[in-house]
Amino acid sequence: MEAKDIKKTKTLLQSSENIVITCHKGPDGDAIGSSLALYLYLKKQGKSVTVIVPDDFPFFLKWLPESEHIILYDADKDAANTIINKADLIFTLDFNALHRTGDMLEVLSNASAKFIMIDHHQQPDDYAEVTYSDTTICSTCQMVYHFIDALGDINTIDTDIANCIYTGIMTDTGSFRFRSTTSTTHRVIANLIDLGIDNAKIHQNVYDSNSYNRLQLLGKSLTNLKVIPELNTAYISLSAEEQNDFNAQKGDTEGVVNYALSLQGIKLAAIFKEDQNSGLIKISLRSKGDFSVNEFSRAHFNGGGHTNAAGGASTLSLKETLDKFISILPDYKKELS
Repeated sequence: MEAKDIKKTKTLLQSSENIVITCHKGPDGDAIGSSLALYLYLKKQGKSVTVIVPDDFPFFLKWLPESEHIILYDADKDAANTIINKADLIFTLDFNALHRTGDMLEVLSNASAKFIMIDHHQQPDDYAEVTYSDTTICSTCQMVYHFIDALGDINTIDTDIANCIYTGIMTDTGSFRFRSTTSTTHRVIANLIDLGIDNAKIHQNVYDSNSYNRLQLLGKSLTNLKVIPELNTAYISLSAEEQNDFNAQKGDTEGVVNYALSLQGIKLAAIFKEDQNSGLIKISLRSKGDFSVNEFSRAHFNGGGHTNAAGGASTLSLKETLDKFISILPDYKKELS
Protein backbone atom coordinates (compact mmCIF):
# COMPACT_ATOMS: atom_id res chain seq x y z
CA MET A 1 0.00 0.00 0.00
CA GLU A 2 1.10 3.55 -0.68
CA ALA A 3 1.70 5.88 2.25
CA LYS A 4 -1.24 8.13 1.30
CA ASP A 5 -3.60 5.14 1.25
CA ILE A 6 -2.37 3.93 4.62
CA LYS A 7 -2.96 7.38 6.09
CA LYS A 8 -6.44 7.63 4.55
CA THR A 9 -7.32 4.13 5.75
CA LYS A 10 -6.32 4.97 9.32
CA THR A 11 -8.48 8.11 9.17
CA LEU A 12 -11.46 6.17 7.84
CA LEU A 13 -11.10 3.48 10.50
CA GLN A 14 -10.83 6.06 13.28
CA SER A 15 -14.05 7.77 12.16
CA SER A 16 -16.03 4.59 11.51
CA GLU A 17 -17.86 2.54 14.10
CA ASN A 18 -20.18 0.41 11.95
CA ILE A 19 -18.28 -1.55 9.33
CA VAL A 20 -19.50 -4.04 6.72
CA ILE A 21 -17.30 -6.52 4.88
CA THR A 22 -18.54 -8.13 1.69
CA CYS A 23 -17.21 -10.24 -1.17
CA HIS A 24 -18.29 -11.53 -4.58
CA LYS A 25 -21.20 -13.82 -5.38
CA GLY A 26 -20.34 -17.51 -5.11
CA PRO A 27 -17.72 -16.99 -2.37
CA ASP A 28 -14.63 -19.19 -2.49
CA GLY A 29 -11.84 -19.84 0.00
CA ASP A 30 -10.07 -16.56 -0.67
CA ALA A 31 -13.26 -14.50 -0.40
CA ILE A 32 -14.41 -16.11 2.86
CA GLY A 33 -10.90 -16.37 4.33
CA SER A 34 -10.08 -12.71 3.68
CA SER A 35 -13.49 -11.52 4.92
CA LEU A 36 -13.20 -13.43 8.20
CA ALA A 37 -9.55 -12.49 8.72
CA LEU A 38 -10.39 -8.79 8.33
CA TYR A 39 -13.50 -9.23 10.50
CA LEU A 40 -11.47 -10.74 13.33
CA TYR A 41 -8.82 -8.02 13.03
CA LEU A 42 -11.35 -5.17 13.12
CA LYS A 43 -13.18 -6.73 16.08
CA LYS A 44 -9.88 -6.55 17.94
CA GLN A 45 -9.86 -2.82 17.20
CA GLY A 46 -13.19 -2.46 18.97
CA LYS A 47 -15.27 -1.96 15.85
CA SER A 48 -18.80 -3.16 15.19
CA VAL A 49 -18.29 -5.38 12.15
CA THR A 50 -20.59 -7.54 10.05
CA VAL A 51 -19.69 -9.86 7.19
CA ILE A 52 -22.45 -9.99 4.56
CA VAL A 53 -21.92 -12.21 1.52
CA PRO A 54 -24.25 -12.42 -1.51
CA ASP A 55 -25.02 -16.13 -1.16
CA ASP A 56 -23.94 -19.30 0.60
CA PHE A 57 -20.39 -20.62 0.61
CA PRO A 58 -19.04 -24.20 0.39
CA PHE A 59 -19.43 -26.57 3.33
CA PHE A 60 -15.68 -27.18 3.47
CA LEU A 61 -15.17 -23.56 4.61
CA LYS A 62 -17.70 -23.63 7.44
CA TRP A 63 -15.12 -24.75 10.00
CA LEU A 64 -13.39 -21.36 9.75
CA PRO A 65 -13.56 -19.30 12.97
CA GLU A 66 -16.64 -17.03 13.24
CA SER A 67 -18.06 -18.29 9.93
CA GLU A 68 -21.36 -18.93 11.70
CA HIS A 69 -21.81 -15.16 12.08
CA ILE A 70 -21.73 -14.47 8.33
CA ILE A 71 -25.02 -13.10 7.00
CA LEU A 72 -26.19 -14.51 3.66
CA TYR A 73 -27.77 -11.68 1.70
CA ASP A 74 -30.07 -13.88 -0.37
CA ALA A 75 -31.45 -15.48 2.79
CA ASP A 76 -31.96 -12.31 4.89
CA LYS A 77 -32.14 -9.27 2.60
CA ASP A 78 -34.08 -6.99 4.94
CA ALA A 79 -31.67 -7.37 7.84
CA ALA A 80 -28.66 -7.11 5.53
CA ASN A 81 -29.98 -3.96 3.85
CA THR A 82 -30.54 -2.32 7.23
CA ILE A 83 -26.97 -3.08 8.30
CA ILE A 84 -25.49 -1.85 5.01
CA ASN A 85 -27.52 1.38 5.12
CA LYS A 86 -26.26 2.11 8.66
CA ALA A 87 -22.62 1.38 7.82
CA ASP A 88 -19.96 4.10 7.94
CA LEU A 89 -17.43 2.04 6.03
CA ILE A 90 -17.70 -0.91 3.64
CA PHE A 91 -14.79 -3.17 2.70
CA THR A 92 -15.14 -4.97 -0.61
CA LEU A 93 -12.84 -7.98 -0.78
CA ASP A 94 -11.77 -10.25 -3.64
CA PHE A 95 -13.67 -8.37 -6.35
CA ASN A 96 -13.31 -4.98 -8.01
CA ALA A 97 -16.66 -4.22 -9.63
CA LEU A 98 -19.88 -3.92 -7.61
CA HIS A 99 -21.93 -5.96 -10.08
CA ARG A 100 -19.94 -9.01 -8.95
CA THR A 101 -22.12 -9.00 -5.80
CA GLY A 102 -25.27 -9.90 -7.75
CA ASP A 103 -28.42 -8.80 -5.94
CA MET A 104 -26.41 -6.65 -3.53
CA LEU A 105 -25.50 -4.24 -6.34
CA GLU A 106 -28.40 -1.83 -5.75
CA VAL A 107 -28.00 -1.42 -2.00
CA LEU A 108 -24.22 -1.08 -2.27
CA SER A 109 -24.50 1.46 -5.10
CA ASN A 110 -26.85 3.59 -2.98
CA ALA A 111 -24.97 3.22 0.31
CA SER A 112 -23.78 6.38 2.04
CA ALA A 113 -20.74 4.60 3.48
CA LYS A 114 -17.19 5.07 2.24
CA PHE A 115 -15.59 2.10 0.49
CA ILE A 116 -12.21 0.42 0.80
CA MET A 117 -11.34 -2.15 -1.87
CA ILE A 118 -8.80 -4.94 -1.28
CA ASP A 119 -8.45 -7.07 -4.39
CA HIS A 120 -6.00 -8.73 -6.76
CA HIS A 121 -8.01 -8.98 -9.99
CA GLN A 122 -7.33 -7.01 -13.14
CA GLN A 123 -8.98 -3.75 -14.24
CA PRO A 124 -10.61 -2.47 -11.02
CA ASP A 125 -13.56 -0.08 -11.12
CA ASP A 126 -13.19 3.33 -9.48
CA TYR A 127 -15.71 3.34 -6.62
CA ALA A 128 -13.60 3.26 -3.45
CA GLU A 129 -12.02 5.92 -1.27
CA VAL A 130 -9.05 3.60 -0.91
CA THR A 131 -8.22 1.09 -3.62
CA TYR A 132 -5.60 -1.46 -2.61
CA SER A 133 -5.25 -3.38 -5.84
CA ASP A 134 -2.29 -5.56 -6.79
CA THR A 135 -2.57 -8.16 -9.53
CA THR A 136 0.88 -9.57 -8.72
CA ILE A 137 -0.27 -10.88 -5.33
CA CYS A 138 -1.63 -14.43 -5.36
CA SER A 139 -4.68 -13.89 -3.17
CA THR A 140 -6.76 -11.32 -1.36
CA CYS A 141 -5.90 -13.15 1.86
CA GLN A 142 -2.21 -12.36 1.38
CA MET A 143 -3.22 -8.75 0.73
CA VAL A 144 -5.15 -8.66 4.02
CA TYR A 145 -1.97 -9.86 5.75
CA HIS A 146 -0.01 -6.99 4.14
CA PHE A 147 -2.88 -4.59 4.91
CA ILE A 148 -2.74 -5.38 8.62
CA ASP A 149 1.04 -5.11 8.51
CA ALA A 150 0.87 -1.72 6.76
CA LEU A 151 -1.38 -0.42 9.54
CA GLY A 152 1.30 -1.39 12.06
CA ASP A 153 -0.76 -4.18 13.62
CA ILE A 154 1.03 -7.32 12.48
CA ASN A 155 1.29 -8.42 16.12
CA THR A 156 -2.51 -8.61 16.34
CA ILE A 157 -2.62 -11.57 13.96
CA ASP A 158 -3.49 -14.56 16.12
CA THR A 159 -4.10 -18.20 15.27
CA ASP A 160 -7.72 -17.63 14.21
CA ILE A 161 -6.79 -14.84 11.81
CA ALA A 162 -3.85 -16.89 10.56
CA ASN A 163 -6.13 -19.89 9.87
CA CYS A 164 -8.37 -17.70 7.70
CA ILE A 165 -5.47 -16.14 5.79
CA TYR A 166 -3.74 -19.47 5.20
CA THR A 167 -6.94 -21.04 3.87
CA GLY A 168 -7.43 -18.30 1.29
CA ILE A 169 -3.83 -18.36 0.12
CA MET A 170 -3.84 -22.16 -0.10
CA THR A 171 -7.06 -22.35 -2.13
CA ASP A 172 -6.26 -19.47 -4.49
CA THR A 173 -2.81 -20.82 -5.31
CA GLY A 174 -3.94 -24.41 -5.86
CA SER A 175 -2.00 -25.48 -2.75
CA PHE A 176 0.92 -23.18 -3.69
CA ARG A 177 1.48 -24.61 -7.17
CA PHE A 178 0.33 -21.69 -9.32
CA ARG A 179 2.77 -19.20 -10.81
CA SER A 180 1.37 -16.42 -8.62
CA THR A 181 2.95 -18.11 -5.56
CA THR A 182 6.03 -16.01 -4.85
CA SER A 183 8.85 -16.11 -2.33
CA THR A 184 6.93 -13.43 -0.40
CA THR A 185 3.92 -15.76 -0.28
CA HIS A 186 6.07 -18.47 1.27
CA ARG A 187 7.48 -16.04 3.82
CA VAL A 188 3.93 -15.06 4.80
CA ILE A 189 2.99 -18.74 5.08
CA ALA A 190 6.04 -19.39 7.27
CA ASN A 191 4.94 -16.59 9.60
CA LEU A 192 1.43 -18.03 9.79
CA ILE A 193 2.77 -21.48 10.66
CA ASP A 194 4.92 -19.90 13.36
CA LEU A 195 1.72 -18.48 14.85
CA GLY A 196 0.53 -22.03 15.48
CA ILE A 197 -1.74 -22.99 12.62
CA ASP A 198 -2.01 -26.66 11.70
CA ASN A 199 -1.43 -26.44 7.95
CA ALA A 200 -1.99 -30.18 7.43
CA LYS A 201 -5.34 -29.99 9.24
CA ILE A 202 -6.42 -27.00 7.14
CA HIS A 203 -5.63 -28.92 3.95
CA GLN A 204 -7.57 -31.90 5.29
CA ASN A 205 -10.58 -29.74 6.19
CA VAL A 206 -10.75 -28.22 2.72
CA TYR A 207 -9.69 -31.05 0.41
CA ASP A 208 -10.20 -34.31 2.29
CA SER A 209 -13.83 -34.07 3.35
CA ASN A 210 -15.49 -35.36 0.20
CA SER A 211 -18.96 -36.87 0.21
CA TYR A 212 -19.76 -39.96 -1.86
CA ASN A 213 -21.97 -37.83 -4.12
CA ARG A 214 -19.20 -35.30 -4.67
CA LEU A 215 -16.82 -38.00 -5.89
CA GLN A 216 -19.54 -39.45 -8.11
CA LEU A 217 -20.09 -35.98 -9.57
CA LEU A 218 -16.35 -35.73 -10.23
CA GLY A 219 -16.57 -39.03 -12.08
CA LYS A 220 -19.44 -37.68 -14.19
CA SER A 221 -17.47 -34.50 -14.89
CA LEU A 222 -14.51 -36.48 -16.16
CA THR A 223 -16.80 -38.66 -18.26
CA ASN A 224 -18.07 -35.47 -19.90
CA LEU A 225 -14.54 -34.20 -20.58
CA LYS A 226 -13.97 -33.25 -24.22
CA VAL A 227 -10.67 -32.40 -25.92
CA ILE A 228 -10.00 -30.28 -28.99
CA PRO A 229 -6.39 -31.34 -29.64
CA GLU A 230 -5.71 -29.04 -32.58
CA LEU A 231 -6.48 -26.05 -30.33
CA ASN A 232 -4.92 -27.47 -27.15
CA THR A 233 -8.25 -27.03 -25.37
CA ALA A 234 -10.25 -29.24 -23.02
CA TYR A 235 -13.66 -28.57 -21.51
CA ILE A 236 -16.23 -30.13 -19.21
CA SER A 237 -19.99 -29.57 -19.17
CA LEU A 238 -22.53 -30.37 -16.48
CA SER A 239 -26.26 -29.97 -16.96
CA ALA A 240 -28.59 -29.13 -14.11
CA GLU A 241 -30.04 -32.64 -14.35
CA GLU A 242 -26.59 -34.22 -14.02
CA GLN A 243 -25.83 -32.10 -10.97
CA ASN A 244 -29.18 -33.01 -9.41
CA ASP A 245 -28.49 -36.71 -10.01
CA PHE A 246 -25.62 -36.45 -7.53
CA ASN A 247 -27.27 -33.94 -5.18
CA ALA A 248 -24.58 -31.36 -6.00
CA GLN A 249 -23.88 -28.87 -3.24
CA LYS A 250 -22.19 -25.47 -3.29
CA GLY A 251 -18.48 -26.01 -3.92
CA ASP A 252 -18.76 -29.60 -5.17
CA THR A 253 -17.19 -28.70 -8.53
CA GLU A 254 -14.47 -26.50 -7.02
CA GLY A 255 -11.18 -27.31 -8.75
CA VAL A 256 -12.68 -29.76 -11.27
CA VAL A 257 -11.58 -27.56 -14.18
CA ASN A 258 -7.97 -28.18 -13.15
CA TYR A 259 -8.32 -31.84 -14.16
CA ALA A 260 -8.94 -30.68 -17.72
CA LEU A 261 -5.97 -28.30 -17.55
CA SER A 262 -3.73 -31.12 -16.28
CA LEU A 263 -3.97 -32.99 -19.59
CA GLN A 264 -0.71 -33.07 -21.49
CA GLY A 265 -0.52 -30.32 -24.11
CA ILE A 266 -3.62 -28.44 -22.91
CA LYS A 267 -3.31 -24.64 -22.71
CA LEU A 268 -6.97 -23.71 -22.17
CA ALA A 269 -9.49 -25.51 -19.98
CA ALA A 270 -13.08 -24.71 -19.08
CA ILE A 271 -16.04 -26.05 -17.17
CA PHE A 272 -19.62 -25.08 -18.05
CA LYS A 273 -22.29 -25.63 -15.39
CA GLU A 274 -26.00 -25.09 -15.86
CA ASP A 275 -27.35 -23.18 -12.87
CA GLN A 276 -31.01 -23.95 -12.33
CA ASN A 277 -31.61 -21.09 -9.88
CA SER A 278 -30.25 -18.24 -11.99
CA GLY A 279 -30.88 -19.75 -15.41
CA LEU A 280 -27.28 -18.95 -16.33
CA ILE A 281 -24.45 -21.12 -17.50
CA LYS A 282 -21.60 -20.58 -15.01
CA ILE A 283 -18.15 -20.79 -16.58
CA SER A 284 -14.72 -21.30 -15.02
CA LEU A 285 -11.66 -20.90 -17.22
CA ARG A 286 -8.02 -21.84 -16.65
CA SER A 287 -4.95 -21.53 -18.84
CA LYS A 288 -1.23 -22.11 -18.97
CA GLY A 289 1.43 -19.70 -20.15
CA ASP A 290 0.50 -16.31 -21.56
CA PHE A 291 -2.99 -17.10 -22.82
CA SER A 292 -5.23 -14.67 -20.89
CA VAL A 293 -8.54 -16.19 -19.87
CA ASN A 294 -9.26 -12.82 -18.22
CA GLU A 295 -9.30 -11.13 -21.62
CA PHE A 296 -11.07 -14.12 -23.23
CA SER A 297 -13.85 -14.10 -20.64
CA ARG A 298 -14.27 -10.32 -20.73
CA ALA A 299 -14.57 -10.41 -24.50
CA HIS A 300 -17.07 -13.27 -24.79
CA PHE A 301 -18.66 -14.26 -21.46
CA ASN A 302 -19.17 -11.10 -19.40
CA GLY A 303 -16.53 -12.14 -16.89
CA GLY A 304 -12.93 -11.65 -15.93
CA GLY A 305 -10.33 -12.46 -13.33
CA HIS A 306 -6.65 -13.24 -13.75
CA THR A 307 -4.48 -14.11 -16.72
CA ASN A 308 -4.59 -17.84 -15.93
CA ALA A 309 -7.85 -18.09 -13.97
CA ALA A 310 -11.14 -16.38 -14.70
CA GLY A 311 -14.87 -16.83 -14.60
CA GLY A 312 -17.85 -15.85 -16.68
CA ALA A 313 -21.48 -16.55 -17.44
CA SER A 314 -23.81 -17.07 -20.38
CA THR A 315 -27.53 -16.45 -20.79
CA LEU A 316 -27.68 -18.97 -23.64
CA SER A 317 -28.59 -22.61 -23.14
CA LEU A 318 -25.84 -25.07 -22.21
CA LYS A 319 -25.66 -26.41 -25.79
CA GLU A 320 -25.67 -22.91 -27.28
CA THR A 321 -22.96 -21.79 -24.88
CA LEU A 322 -20.77 -24.75 -25.77
CA ASP A 323 -21.37 -24.11 -29.47
CA LYS A 324 -20.37 -20.46 -28.99
CA PHE A 325 -17.22 -21.44 -27.09
CA ILE A 326 -16.17 -23.93 -29.76
CA SER A 327 -16.91 -21.45 -32.57
CA ILE A 328 -14.74 -18.76 -30.96
CA LEU A 329 -11.66 -20.91 -30.41
CA PRO A 330 -10.32 -20.87 -34.00
CA ASP A 331 -9.87 -17.09 -33.63
CA TYR A 332 -7.27 -17.89 -30.96
CA LYS A 333 -5.49 -20.67 -32.82
CA LYS A 334 -2.18 -18.79 -32.93
CA GLU A 335 -2.22 -18.06 -29.17
CA LEU A 336 -3.26 -21.62 -28.30
CA SER A 337 -0.80 -23.41 -30.55
